[in-house]
Amino acid sequence: AIRLDPEYALAYYNRGNTYLDLGQFEKAIDDCDEAIRLDPEFAEAYCNRGTAYANLGQPERAIEDYDEAIRLNPQLTLAYSNRGIAYFVLRQFERAIEDFDEVIRLNPQHAQAYANRAVTHTLMNMYTEAEQDFKRAVELGFDSDTLKQEIERLKGV
Repeated sequence: AIRLDPEYALAYYNRGNTYLDLGQFEKAIDDCDEAIRLDPEFAEAYCNRGTAYANLGQPERAIEDYDEAIRLNPQLTLAYSNRGIAYFVLRQFERAIEDFDEVIRLNPQHAQAYANRAVTHTLMNMYTEAEQDFKRAVELGFDSDTLKQEIERLKGV
């Protein structure tokens, strides 16, 4: 598609997605850069570039891209979710909770957001809230054994 139309932002975005899936984060960033150059309002491209930066251990840079994705598309739950994870990595737990709350507000059936919030509440020693989120995540189909193991592991952190 890129050879047929080198000005087609979606083609670069799609190839960047493939690079993300393959763990080739620098190439994913290059393609997201090009998609954004061609379409500066392409919120999903900012989100994916943020994910590539996060995977390269650059959560602050990732947050900048998630911020822009959210500015362009305030309904983009993936950007809130990923930004919440980046804040979690930075141990900015209150900000992580705010983003997980927003994911849940936008999509009350988002099991992963409840799971992420349960883990975050655990590290904040908010065990009642963590248990409520844990139960809801499992109700929505999240694997309870995986979540229990993660919470138990983090309690020792």
